[in-house]
Amino acid sequence: MEARPPLRTIPDFPRDGINFIDITPWVQDGAAFRAAIEELAAFARPLGIDIVAAPEARGFLVGAPLAVALGVGFAPVRKPGRLPYDTIRADYELEYGEASLEIHVDAVKPGQRVLVVDDLLATGGTVAATIGLMERQGGKVQGLGFLVELEFLSGRDRLPQLPIHSVVRLAE
Repeated sequence: MEARPPLRTIPDFPRDGINFIDITPWVQDGAAFRAAIEELAAFARPLGIDIVAAPEARGFLVGAPLAVALGVGFAPVRKPGRLPYDTIRADYELEYGEASLEIHVDAVKPGQRVLVVDDLLATGGTVAATIGLMERQGGKVQGLGFLVELEFLSGRDRLPQLPIHSVVRLAE
């Protein structure tokens, strides 16, 4: 991968004691952003993906361009009350609280091969909830992709045994 700008760490955001990893420098750099999306696409192509699913909001920054690169559809996973059609919901825990996600009831068709992506894998709660939503609709999750993985939070341990690719893995 080409040289990319460093990630930014924002202390005490969104709450005291949380060090937020900011991907904004990557997405502001066209070459770095393109290289990251291409790396995730190279991981996904052998999986035979039919649709990419990603949770809002930063997951959309990865999921939508990745779906375009793969030539497949995109399933947005949103916070409650933001989707206009009938939805199903999943509640889950974050490293700093609780949250919920929703998806349209027809976003993923039974048997579709799904790639779930997000900007960052921390404790795995958000992606586990997203996987659950895909499976409830009959989708077959084939793999998981991330720009950044915080290995020290052991998010992989909460996830099913699926192929996972992270562009960058941070040990601490």
